Amino acid sequence: MDIKGKTVMITGASRGIGAEAVRLFAAAGANVAAVARSAASLEALLEDCDGPCAAFALDVADYSAVEAAVQQCVRQFGGLDILINNAGVIEPISHLSAVDPDDWGKVIDINLKGVFNGMRAAVPAMKASGGGTVLTVSSGAAHGPVEAWSAYCASKAGAAMLTSCLDKEERGNGIRALGLSPGTVATQMQKEIKASGINPVSQLAWEDHVPADWPARALMWMCSDDADDYVGTEISLRDETIRQRVGLI
Repeated sequence: MDIKGKTVMITGASRGIGAEAVRLFAAAGANVAAVARSAASLEALLEDCDGPCAAFALDVADYSAVEAAVQQCVRQFGGLDILINNAGVIEPISHLSAVDPDDWGKVIDINLKGVFNGMRAAVPAMKASGGGTVLTVSSGAAHGPVEAWSAYCASKAGAAMLTSCLDKEERGNGIRALGLSPGTVATQMQKEIKASGINPVSQLAWEDHVPADWPARALMWMCSDDADDYVGTEISLRDETIRQRVGLI
């Protein structure tokens, strides 16, 4: 698809799926606003990217910081066409009876409130220019319990519902809201899962995980008209039909 000249904001951009998405959208000619907590990691990433890029070092759990980044993005690039809510954490991996309550709450702050913050800040700007696309990286854990992942499962389930709510409220205003369940991906998160040794996911071999560029390519495809049939829903990279339409087979 022709993404050239479009402006995309990507959270959790410093590694994994987010970093691959930054590289892919930048290579396609988009204006890229990369968001993550580490300024140094963002600077290193953007050094390898061509085209207009901007780095925003912030915590997505801080609404005022997210809002300021969106406003700066609009001033710098003239608008915001696409938001990719990718920032997410899985630690602490712990049973409910033993987990530290504050640590559990931090997962909700990032994985759920962070998604809301992005939507809340970006959607008014998108509506003002006629519409836009909001993509949220979800998980199979949003739809089924996983041992020792209560915070992750609960936060991803909430984020999936935010996508549905956004679609119901704003589709008529030109907002395309979609979720992506990427399956297990070869990223740092999978290393943390492996180290925990808890539940069947930690027992998977590294070669069982898909490469991080697969979900990045899916996210770009989701910005195209070809994905319009899926607006308001969550697609899964485990679905062979989706893989074919993205071009992964």
